[in-house]
Amino acid sequence: MKRTVAKTLTYSVMHLIVAFTVAYVLTRDWRAALAIGMVEPLFQTIAFAFHERAWARADAQAAAPQGGTPA
Repeated sequence: MKRTVAKTLTYSVMHLIVAFTVAYVLTRDWRAALAIGMVEPLFQTIAFAFHERAWARADAQAAAPQGGTPA
């Protein structure tokens, strides 16, 4: 769990920087870039956390022994 939190936070910071930079290059308006750079990464970070949890669950299911009767 600690690893997922750390990954999510570092991803969030990286994404904020990238989003702000791209928005600024496209708009040349630092206010619009800041707004986009703050809002979009927030939602993307939340989506990333759910994405990581889904993959962790899938990995756990794949590693679990498969039940059933042999044919």
